[in-house]
Amino acid sequence: MAASPPLGIGVALALMCGVGFAFCLPELPRSLLSWCLAGVGLLAWIALPRWRWFAACAFGLAWACLHGGWAMQQRIPPALEGVDVVVQGRVSGLPQSGERSLRFDFVVDLAAGEAAILVGKRLRLSWYGSAPEVAAGSRWRLQLRLKRPRGVQNPGGFDFERHALERRLAATGYVRESRENRRLQGGGGIDAERQRLSDVIARSMASPRARFVQALALGDTRALDERDWEVLRATGIAHLIAISGFHVGLVAGFGALLMRWLYRLRPRWGLRLPLPQAAAWAALACAGGYTALAGFALPTVRTWLMLATALVAVLSRRRFDAWQALALSLIAVLLVDPLSVLGAGFWLSFLGVGWLLWCLPHERQLSLRNLVGAQGVMSLSLLPLTVWFFGQASIVGPLANLVAVPWVSGIVVPLALIGTALSMLFEPLGSPFFIASGGVMQGLWWGMEAMSHWRGALAYLPAPDGVAFALAVLGAFWLLLPRGLPGKPLAAVLFLPLLWPAQERLQPGVAEVWLLDVGQGLSVLVRTHDHALLYDAGPAYTGGLDMGDAAVVPALRALGVSRLDAYVESHGDNDHAGGSDAVLRAYAPGRILASDPARHAAQACVAAEGWEWDGVRFTFLHPPLHFPYLKNDSSCVLKVEAAGSSLLLPGDISDTIEARLVREQGAALRADVLVVPHHGSRTSSSAAFLAAAGPEQALIGVGHRNRFDLPRPDIVQRYVDADIEVSDTATSGAIRLRLGHDRIDPPSAWRKVMPRFWREE
Repeated sequence: MAASPPLGIGVALALMCGVGFAFCLPELPRSLLSWCLAGVGLLAWIALPRWRWFAACAFGLAWACLHGGWAMQQRIPPALEGVDVVVQGRVSGLPQSGERSLRFDFVVDLAAGEAAILVGKRLRLSWYGSAPEVAAGSRWRLQLRLKRPRGVQNPGGFDFERHALERRLAATGYVRESRENRRLQGGGGIDAERQRLSDVIARSMASPRARFVQALALGDTRALDERDWEVLRATGIAHLIAISGFHVGLVAGFGALLMRWLYRLRPRWGLRLPLPQAAAWAALACAGGYTALAGFALPTVRTWLMLATALVAVLSRRRFDAWQALALSLIAVLLVDPLSVLGAGFWLSFLGVGWLLWCLPHERQLSLRNLVGAQGVMSLSLLPLTVWFFGQASIVGPLANLVAVPWVSGIVVPLALIGTALSMLFEPLGSPFFIASGGVMQGLWWGMEAMSHWRGALAYLPAPDGVAFALAVLGAFWLLLPRGLPGKPLAAVLFLPLLWPAQERLQPGVAEVWLLDVGQGLSVLVRTHDHALLYDAGPAYTGGLDMGDAAVVPALRALGVSRLDAYVESHGDNDHAGGSDAVLRAYAPGRILASDPARHAAQACVAAEGWEWDGVRFTFLHPPLHFPYLKNDSSCVLKVEAAGSSLLLPGDISDTIEARLVREQGAALRADVLVVPHHGSRTSSSAAFLAAAGPEQALIGVGHRNRFDLPRPDIVQRYVDADIEVSDTATSGAIRLRLGHDRIDPPSAWRKVMPRFWREE
């Protein structure tokens, strides 16, 4: 085995593989074992040249495990969950204002008693109601109620617990109304300067165009709304709108040019420090200052480290090629912050640069041909990663980027950066540049909006498995090999499992049921051989998270649901119907049925009415015709009967309606699987109802540590005493089972399908 350079690209890739493998572990090894493996790996890396790849991989595995363990130890102990604590600290980053809430990160610097463990930890807080003005960088004394980072777990959904680990969040929580809450000090530091400059941009333009300049100059995306993000995703230019690595490189270039200009004015400076070294220091300093101004966002920090390692060659008067610079940058990032591999940006940025270096190694001149070639390489090579991380692919993305990349990077961003630099010296000087930047960006935006409306502009794809992803990467590699190699058209076949996955078709008479994890609420997907029905859409919070958009729609797309044949809204309470607008906007179901038909111009669900799909029968048991709308007690009670097994969806009916159903339709209530009425509250799940239904499995849609304390322990015990197996989304995440052929499959918990050490049961 040939010796490998100690800091070469092979060693860097081996280190990356080791770090990546660590974050696939269901649980972390003991820290002593990790320390030993790290020590042995580091020594072998240095002393055994022929084994450097294996040594770097082992060291990366151990190093990532240690950092993962340290980050998990930052989380607050269970004893502090749900109790009031009083702390002092500093607002970190830019606060995000909602309709009736304010969200911000908070770093604790003083606390007493049991809360002293919070000192130095980062919290993500919400302030509901009439929150005072919270300035970036200000210091506060606050009374808080906290919990460990916890998110919903569904196919295709955002993993907040992974995000919390990457950002090293110790807890989430909210500010309690209290006399203890008071500001100790106004805004200060780099975050306050970011806020000031953002306000300057808003005042300079006094138009919606300011949101683009704020995002491009400062990484401040707070003013971008959901429609803006839809356009960005559909056209594949989301990577351009916030501060990217290119922006940091551009500032570094400005710094180097400025130093060269100063050396022309003062040539004698070269006698003390050669111009190349001075330009490198200036570039590094300017890039570092801009990284701070961008709030030390992870993409900018990564780029600054990449620049720093590349400039080492200049400062040390050594010659590095592009591959060695990339290897050094990758090693530096992994050593400083191995948790960065948890973010999609890490893989997209490093692999994107790597693909460009491999495919376009000799391109130096900027031309249309080179730009088209680079865009083609990026679109093809990063397609597997885009589908893996986001479950979507922008069909118009290559064309949109061909126009947007030079437009934004060559015109919009330089104008925004010049305006920012001048505003730091004297505020009025930057206004003309901000106005020009916003106007140029608006011209591009009109085109991007029109392009986003093209039919098929954005394709949503089912969540791929590891085999499909690996085959697509191999296909991209094959297609990007040098010209003249035979069999390239066959490489396109390797993309088929990713882009057109062969989904399992249920047999007639079989139904697949997904109880989605939407926090404190309900959403159930029922699929048959060729149809899909959604029962409720989860909650949506005013000025906050819409579970229909954040959990239900992504889950449907990840599961390959291309259309909804019916949507049933059990009743109009927010925890069941809040997310319905997002679902209806994304899917436009063939039929909408509801107990309150006026909400969506829907058809009323009426007892004894039903239909049959693919050998599976759907029948409403409640409410009867002309029944008044009584919220919970008007819930659409739906029974699903597959071949020999059945499911009962009772919504939020109370024991009063339960008694009526037992009296009038006792035999029809019989079901093998029951979604527990009203999330396990004391007003439902009467003994008579359970006896009539007689389920084997009971499923509860409920949020972790919800404010209603549901399900009630005595109600859960009632199910246990009846020998009914109980599962809930708070501990299991999304729950899947199948009905049909005279049996039901055991429930499958999504949290246990792909266990990771940062997810808690």
